[in-house]
Amino acid sequence: MSDTERHAIQGEGLAAVVSAQGAELHSISTPAGGELLWQAGPEWPRHAPVLFPIVGRLANDRLLHRGAPTRLTQHGFARDRAFTFIERDVTGCRLVLEDDAQSRAIYPFAFRLEIAYGISGATLTVSYNLANPGLDVLPASLGAHPAFAWPLQPGLAASAHEILFDSEEPAPIRRLQDGLLRPDVAPTPVQGRRLQLTPALFEQDAVILEEPASRGLRYGIPDGPALRIGWTGFSQLGIWSKIVGDGTAPFLCIEPWNGLASPQDFDGEFLDKPHLMLIPPGSSVSAAWTLTPEHIA
Repeated sequence: MSDTERHAIQGEGLAAVVSAQGAELHSISTPAGGELLWQAGPEWPRHAPVLFPIVGRLANDRLLHRGAPTRLTQHGFARDRAFTFIERDVTGCRLVLEDDAQSRAIYPFAFRLEIAYGISGATLTVSYNLANPGLDVLPASLGAHPAFAWPLQPGLAASAHEILFDSEEPAPIRRLQDGLLRPDVAPTPVQGRRLQLTPALFEQDAVILEEPASRGLRYGIPDGPALRIGWTGFSQLGIWSKIVGDGTAPFLCIEPWNGLASPQDFDGEFLDKPHLMLIPPGSSVSAAWTLTPEHIA
């Protein structure tokens, strides 16, 4: 991959590499060279895809608009499109994707999606701005899907890792079946603020917090190596790893979202799909997430 297709950014305590393809993070590393991001192994060939204009799946991968169907596959198309760098410097960059003939053939709406990456000290900030330059309402979902190393460092036990939320999370969770949102809820596996990470959590796909009380969490070893992750402007949170054999692949996805997969019983007009953002003409929405390593050299 050439330097025109990717950009490296760096602060005093963190470095990252961003690709124009999908505006995707390819690396988050510490000054000692420790890699915090999953390196797209054969178990799952992505690092941190951008989910747009849907999060999850539509029933039968079908988007219906004014009676006309198009095919829009899981998590949308942004992760597979080339963004354009519009700003680049040592500590940050900004990329943009706009609607074109290719996108309108499957998603008949005007949009402008900007994604900015910046590092200050040891904190990485990823910011999103989704604007509607069209004359009609823009229905969309937007999500982050970063996959972090699990375990975080060589020699650590995966079973010793946990998520500690900023607030207690007593609400029931949502689950998927065949990629679609089940109608029922399930008891939360979070005990107070603590979620112990085990392969059994992901036997029914992602753990979905539909309305998390928290706006941040700590992922890692209690009193040891960890990542502090926060978010603003996102409404839902997904947590996922891929089951491989009797365990999971060595990554954990912590995913702030605005949007969910289609309910199992929904196959109507896209504008009526639950959990969509409906952005008026001339308006925009913004969201961001941050990452700061703790006790990681």
